[in-house]
Amino acid sequence: MTRNWISDDALQAARLALDGLSLRQQVISRNLANVDTPGYRAQQVNFEDTLKQVFQRKKGVELEKSHQAHLASPARRVGFQVSQRPGGSLRADLNSVDIDVELLEMNKTGIQYQALTQSVSKKLALLKTIAMSR
Repeated sequence: MTRNWISDDALQAARLALDGLSLRQQVISRNLANVDTPGYRAQQVNFEDTLKQVFQRKKGVELEKSHQAHLASPARRVGFQVSQRPGGSLRADLNSVDIDVELLEMNKTGIQYQALTQSVSKKLALLKTIAMSR
């Protein structure tokens, strides 16, 4: 990870986490859209483990650049896994979507996303204040 004041590890982690939360919200929406589809199995996104692995690497993530002078995001190299949600109530039509679980996860994900965006906004406001005071 880069170690400068514009692109530090916290902002990189926040960007990746926001990408993971966004994907999770899409998967939850897909689960809810398929609540009446026979044979549909509920899916989930676990991006937290991938995020930990990215930031535990000793050398950090290699940045992908389209031009030598460009900054790049490690998010392009990180793939979050979508998998079947274990358990759930299997109905007679073999659909495993539980509306209560999906709505709970959707609310939880929304709250996490909002908290993270507020943290990023505060960090960027702080950086702006620092830059303007020089």
